[in-house]
Amino acid sequence: MQVTETLSDGLKREYAIVIAADEIENKLSGKLNELAKEAQIPGFRRGKVPVSLLRKTYGKRVIGEVVEESVNEATAKTFEDNALKPAMQPKIEITSFDEGKDLEYKLEVEVLPEFEVGGFGDLELERPVAEVDEKAMEERLEAMAQQMKSFADAADGQEAASGDAVVIDFVGSVDGTPFEGGTADDFQLELGSGQFIPGFEDQLIGAKAGDEKTVEVTFPEEYGDDKLAGKPASFAVTVKAVKVPLPTPVDDALAEKFGLENLEKLREAVKADMEQAHGQLSRNKLKRSLLDALAERYDFEVPPGMVEMESDQIWGQLEHDLERQNKTIADLDKPEEDLRAEYRAIAERRVRLGLLLSEVGRANNLEVSDEEVSRAIMQQAQRFPGQERQVFEYLRDNEQAQAQLRAPILEDKVCDFIIEMAQVTDKPVSLDELMADPDEDEHDHSHHDHDHDHDHDHDHKHD
Repeated sequence: MQVTETLSDGLKREYAIVIAADEIENKLSGKLNELAKEAQIPGFRRGKVPVSLLRKTYGKRVIGEVVEESVNEATAKTFEDNALKPAMQPKIEITSFDEGKDLEYKLEVEVLPEFEVGGFGDLELERPVAEVDEKAMEERLEAMAQQMKSFADAADGQEAASGDAVVIDFVGSVDGTPFEGGTADDFQLELGSGQFIPGFEDQLIGAKAGDEKTVEVTFPEEYGDDKLAGKPASFAVTVKAVKVPLPTPVDDALAEKFGLENLEKLREAVKADMEQAHGQLSRNKLKRSLLDALAERYDFEVPPGMVEMESDQIWGQLEHDLERQNKTIADLDKPEEDLRAEYRAIAERRVRLGLLLSEVGRANNLEVSDEEVSRAIMQQAQRFPGQERQVFEYLRDNEQAQAQLRAPILEDKVCDFIIEMAQVTDKPVSLDELMADPDEDEHDHSHHDHDHDHDHDHDHKHD
């Protein structure tokens, strides 16, 4: 095998590789001799078929196998001899080959960058924290009471007001034709709940039991069913009853409805839940600060092909989101060229941080255990009620899907590892400040959702 480096430019390498004809022939003969032991051709006993006949019958197929094996072996040896760490699948182009002649091919590969990961003890980070106050607690308890409220029949002839409920039969039509899912009987609808599409509930305010009304609405452009999205619809509604809400005080009885002994236990549970939610928000903000600090500290070259793939993925997600809103790139407030440059910069950041975190994880033997993957599979399956078993089995048997579950777990482990070494200062903030997205004032979220890469920067494709 003869290897000649033809390009070394940044992280790009190209090689011209020649595999001698006699090496190809030796492998071909070996495969044909093995095939001769088992081949069955009419007129010959098993194992007695002449190799010359096998070469004529199966030669093209076997040569294809030999070429593939030879190229794979030569490529692996080239990587080993030159201490190359490929960032992606290499590009291989056979430039010359014929039976009985040398095999020549071109190998193009992008390699992972070399960089040093230093200590993180001098890294200064700020973690925003918000206390759970009594007002927020009371608001949460009141909201829980509203979830449990019940209704009683209104007085005869009483008009329905916002907050009341109506029991209705309805038939919905588009262009005069009833549509699937647009019909129901004895449906109890709380007016003002926003359960139905905009405008529907408002038109039933003032209705009385026995009324028959025609409700005219238009489905939102982003409605989930493409057949209905953006279309006007008419609903024939019969009001069968009007109901008024009964008081639902925040007391021991409410706690019992949630399976707890008394109001004190309910308060404790609500506070613990809110503290956990606040803690997760604080952690997310801290992780964001960490990634911003790492992006500022490290500025090594990254493989262009990886950036291209990440950029294409971000752009594809943008187009998908716009399509759901019946929009295109042309509807945005920036020229496409500027947007592509912006998202490419985001892609480069993601790739660089992904490589950095992967290296920190590798250097410090941080791994994801099988138990952690199993727990993630269970959690993922629970997100699909009624399909838990199918989702669980798919994830359990699919290595690529499991790799996608491992990635964020490993990322969190690496981030926690760095945070443990960093100098972290807690900063008291209000809940509104804790929940605020710092990009809200800078970006229009109708098309900038993808530049918020801070909590999902890396895929760890490079582990």
